[in-house]
Amino acid sequence: MRIAIVSDIHGNRTAFEAVLADLRQTSPDLILHGGDLADSGSSPVEIVDRMRDLGWQGVAGNTDEMLYRPESLTEFAGQSPHMQPLFAAIQEMAAATCEALGEERLAWLRALPRMQIHGPMALVHASPGNLWRAPAPEAGDAELQAVYAPLGRTVAVYGHIHRSFIRSVSGIAVANTGSVSLSYDGDRRASYLLLDESQPSIRRVEYDVDRELKALSVCGLPHSDWVAKILESGCFQMP
Repeated sequence: MRIAIVSDIHGNRTAFEAVLADLRQTSPDLILHGGDLADSGSSPVEIVDRMRDLGWQGVAGNTDEMLYRPESLTEFAGQSPHMQPLFAAIQEMAAATCEALGEERLAWLRALPRMQIHGPMALVHASPGNLWRAPAPEAGDAELQAVYAPLGRTVAVYGHIHRSFIRSVSGIAVANTGSVSLSYDGDRRASYLLLDESQPSIRRVEYDVDRELKALSVCGLPHSDWVAKILESGCFQMP
């Protein structure tokens, strides 16, 4: 069985369309999403509506929770007071995205589960029981095992960190999907994960970044210039 996991779209319609085209070539039997669908992009409404039309199963991400439960950002931000300028910008963007989505779409996001299990594979957004924290690619084997072995599956998949990788840890394949949008690894291309008979591989997909930058410039999203810098560079930057 071939399973694709598409995560961290972040309202980037241009990148998502390119990934959909690539999926038509790879022809998976099942497509799942890993959350973080709408926030920080030019097209939150279009992404949520398209996802609902596609009917893909998936999980909630931390920015999804931030939209339907704004206090979750406040709670997380309180743990890092030195990062307040970053969280203030995120809060402004989230408020604008919430207004665009409306209550019915937010209710749909609220209903997303925290985990998907399909055969030997378990999918979470970040960590089991935590939408906001997840190991980085540089994490040691002991940390990865401690976080993902409790899932009880031989393949553990997550998103959240926007940096794809695949590791084998004590009989568990731990794989990060990377991000459809807002890549942090220096590669501007969209990223998703393909499992072929439980063997993971990373797919990188070219898309028209300039087209998405133009969409951002006219969408009215606060701090869209900051998002544009990340899209252009393929690396995280402070606002």
